[in-house]
Amino acid sequence: MGNKRLNLLIGLALAACSSAMIIINPLLSQRLIDDVILPRNTEPLLRILGIMFIVQITRLALRYLMIVILELTSTDVMTSVRQRMYDTIQDQDYTFLDRFRTGNLMTRMTSDLDMLRHSLAWISYQLVDSFALFGSVFIFLLFINWKLTACLVVTTPFILLISSRFIRHFRPRTMLLRKKLTELSARVAENIGGNRVVKAFAREEYEKERFEYHNDDYRGTSYGNAVISAKYQPLLDLLSQLLMVITLAVGGLFLIRGVMTPGQYLAFSSLTWALANPLRMLGMLLADLQRFHAAAAMIIEVCESKSGITDKPDAVKLIRPCGRVEFRQVSFSIAGTPVLEDISFKAEPGQTIGILGSTGAGKTSLINMLLRFYEPASGTVLLDGVSVDRYTLSSLRRRIGLAMQDVFLFSDSVERNISYGRPDLDHDSIRARAVQADADGFISAMDDGYNTLVGERGVGLSGGQKQRISLARALAVKPAVLILDDTTSAVDSETERYIQDQLRNLDFPCTKLVIAQRISSFRGADCILVMDKGRIVERGTHGELLARKGFYRYIWSLQYGVSGEAPDVL
Repeated sequence: MGNKRLNLLIGLALAACSSAMIIINPLLSQRLIDDVILPRNTEPLLRILGIMFIVQITRLALRYLMIVILELTSTDVMTSVRQRMYDTIQDQDYTFLDRFRTGNLMTRMTSDLDMLRHSLAWISYQLVDSFALFGSVFIFLLFINWKLTACLVVTTPFILLISSRFIRHFRPRTMLLRKKLTELSARVAENIGGNRVVKAFAREEYEKERFEYHNDDYRGTSYGNAVISAKYQPLLDLLSQLLMVITLAVGGLFLIRGVMTPGQYLAFSSLTWALANPLRMLGMLLADLQRFHAAAAMIIEVCESKSGITDKPDAVKLIRPCGRVEFRQVSFSIAGTPVLEDISFKAEPGQTIGILGSTGAGKTSLINMLLRFYEPASGTVLLDGVSVDRYTLSSLRRRIGLAMQDVFLFSDSVERNISYGRPDLDHDSIRARAVQADADGFISAMDDGYNTLVGERGVGLSGGQKQRISLARALAVKPAVLILDDTTSAVDSETERYIQDQLRNLDFPCTKLVIAQRISSFRGADCILVMDKGRIVERGTHGELLARKGFYRYIWSLQYGVSGEAPDVL
């Protein structure tokens, strides 16, 4: 960043230098009139013209170099900030992602960053250029004729007054416009992501109307901003153009009275635009500055967001745990609403623990505690007898395999999706994991086999196929703890039984936590936890829970249509 800052300063210095050079040729033009043309002295003519040519070429070269430096630097800064924003997002926990919608973050990483680049490459240059131009020309004109210069700058207080009122009205509007753009982007991102649902329920017209509402809302805000700019910009243009009138009127009067020489008048009239132009552009620059201020606030909010869950200073790297999992009186709340209350259980290495419960019972939140996606409000989650917050996040999560019901597959080959957690895995190992997940059959039947490209989010694959690829991905890392969150909900009973047989005979030690709605998913489980409203209401083996004739027995009877005595095993 230090080099980028230096390059930016060099670019702005070149802008100031090239702007200040604007006074040289009018000064030479003054000499050309007063010392060459009027006295008919041709001796210095070629020298003056040669210097004017060299000055103009030098100024153009500085301008070209300045533009190249600022464009390259602004692009580098934008790239660096985008990388920092992305790194920050990657390091955030679920709380951060709950707060920022996808469309919101996308807008910040695209249009806001482009505004940052535009500000560094153009607005900063224009500001320095305008100040350098106005200042150098003002000083130069003072030396030529301070009285006429004083007449020219009499309009400046009025311009500053109008500019201050413009900023006061325009600043809140830029923040509002930025908010409307975020809402519009979020609507687009959400609709594209849920396009299949929209089509499934034939709600295209409804979604078009919703988008039209946000689009019109954004347009209305943009119109309002345009009206404010249109209200103040003509006044600034009028006052800046008055400088031309003052030069013609007052300068002409001074010329007639002999207060000014023709060369001085020519220099004055040729530089009046250099005073008028910065004043005329003031409104546009202020509007762009307000847009930059709004965009910068959005970027800073992301870059300076503190990670909710990070490695502790004394965290240690987890090598290869035995897989002993323990929850000790764990409680957790979201926005003051209890999600888990006093959860305690233990899973010995190699055991299979089933977790059953209705939707919203807290099953997924429970495993989020183990992976440290969230931190418990009270209690402790332990792995091999050590609190999970004593391990580094990366080493902890690399030793835990997670396969979820809502599968996300990357737009890449099947093979690379399976080996996502282990990029170094060879093809035979990848295929072995696919066999264990009962995915090898349909993968091999594809045109390109394991090299088949998966569409966005796994489009083109059935729900069961995506779940089996997800399971293979979890198995590929040879986890010490395997979490299956309703992973077989979309597969048939025969496939589910095959997967369960494979999981019982893995070629590596593994503790399994199985979350499911179907009791058949707990076949062979060492212990089953029944959850309701964030609490464990029952626990035991399948046979023990059936014998108690409680909630588990009730669910079993509903799923199997059995009302009599139940067997001890499935």
